[in-house]
Amino acid sequence: MFIKTCAPQDSFISKLVPIMAQATQILLEEYQNYCAGGEFNIQEKSDDSPVTQADLKVNRFLLKHLAEFTPELPVLSEEGDYSARQAWQCCWMLDPLDGTKEFIHERDEFTINLSLIEGNETTFAIISVPCEQVMYIGYQSQLPYKYSFSRQEWFQYQVEEHDLATPLQIGLSHNSKNPKYKNFIEPILQHRTVARREAGSAYKFCMMLEGEIDIYPRFHPTSEWDTSSGQALLESIGGGLMTLDGKSFQYNQRETVLNGGFIAFRDQYCKKIAYEALAHSGILD
Repeated sequence: MFIKTCAPQDSFISKLVPIMAQATQILLEEYQNYCAGGEFNIQEKSDDSPVTQADLKVNRFLLKHLAEFTPELPVLSEEGDYSARQAWQCCWMLDPLDGTKEFIHERDEFTINLSLIEGNETTFAIISVPCEQVMYIGYQSQLPYKYSFSRQEWFQYQVEEHDLATPLQIGLSHNSKNPKYKNFIEPILQHRTVARREAGSAYKFCMMLEGEIDIYPRFHPTSEWDTSSGQALLESIGGGLMTLDGKSFQYNQRETVLNGGFIAFRDQYCKKIAYEALAHSGILD
């Protein structure tokens, strides 16, 4: 849960928040225009995934302002040129519109993901949710903050004990038909009641921070910019995001930016439940 607090006295955060607030407003206005039926451009990329004018507009804005804020840091963006990335020891990682398909289907579960990669780890992360006018922000080594744009109020995360009397909440993508998810949930049902929570993209990480999802299994592809911010924020509250064989994701280290499957968990109790379920699911056979 998050409790109301004072604004963090941190110059890095205080300089980034106005930049992200403007980017968030740009994306919200693009979404409102799209939902109202205004002229709107959607294209297909080489991998057949959609990219919209909103992706590109937010990307241009953030590339410009991040270059002014930290000129020494390159930006590894989904919508940019990152061909030289393996020479970068430190960089920003950006997804200017995570959940493009949610956006196109007029579901408000899309975000802006921004994280700082140092070496192979995410040390700082932001996930901004335009339609809720909130931002989750913080260092991997500290409890995260939530900032409400509309109320201009700050909140900080407070760790809670896991409530064993409530259903275990499993985060899934909309209309997921992959049988692996059913196979994963079945062993958990032998010991706990389960509630399915369907949501899009990195928005599920925000739901985990709010205590609305306990475990988020993923058995279909993502990219590094989809997971970096969420992993760091989960790690900061005692949870995490790991490969199916239990290793923490590392960033900008592989030939590809594509991720394999993962398990995200809100706390260590949920981690134990998740990997026990995975071991009994047959998915790894």
